[in-house]
Amino acid sequence: MTKIKQSLSWWCYARKVDDPSRLIKKAAEIGYASIEMLSEDLWPQVKDAGMEIAIIGGHGTLTNGLNKRENHSRIADELHRNIDKAAENGIPSLIAFSGNREGLSDEEGAEITAEGLRPVMQHAEENGVTICIELLNSKVNHPDYQCDRTEWGVKVCKMVGSDRCKLLYDIYHMQIMEGDLIRTIRENHPYFGHYHTAGNPGRNDMDETQEIYYPPVMRAIAETGYTGYVGHEFVPKGDVYEAIRAAYETCNV
Repeated sequence: MTKIKQSLSWWCYARKVDDPSRLIKKAAEIGYASIEMLSEDLWPQVKDAGMEIAIIGGHGTLTNGLNKRENHSRIADELHRNIDKAAENGIPSLIAFSGNREGLSDEEGAEITAEGLRPVMQHAEENGVTICIELLNSKVNHPDYQCDRTEWGVKVCKMVGSDRCKLLYDIYHMQIMEGDLIRTIRENHPYFGHYHTAGNPGRNDMDETQEIYYPPVMRAIAETGYTGYVGHEFVPKGDVYEAIRAAYETCNV
């Protein structure tokens, strides 16, 4: 069974500390393998601390995304540039977004999203970079977002037809939308290129106040042979350093 490589999603923690450099050093001391989704000026500090950058944004506009044909040219340009940047810096993955439905059927939205991704996949394949469409909940945090079910996301990946098109399976978001986390991971893991965590409800610490018991979920991920990263994306209720240490220990299975 592979060991989970844990990562921190920068935005959740950096806004609650005064010294970004200390946060980077502390993450490395705890045992984190990566810090993700942070500004480019901090990448050298992460590398100097012996960590990697697991994933960064591939394009802008979460709500106005790939399921609109008028966005395809802009997003393709952004993805091409960020594929180059990721390859140059050893970053394995980029995040992409479906966008909101705005009246689109799931069938049409999937077709348009796949249509928008196909032209960039050769460039992603040649550079060894995976584009991960993020699964988000449309019930609490992102009303009307289209990629809000695993089945829909997997369908898009199949339509794109590239091993470099996968999903960012966000455990917090999919607990809200679907539950049945472990079965979903076991059945669909070939389509999952990155994972995110957080406690539900509240998107806070993975402690005894929330409903997801993370150790068996982490074991299920590890048992699939997954060799990528699991990024913690929760907002600490208290001390940041205590929270990230507790998260690491919870998921260090």
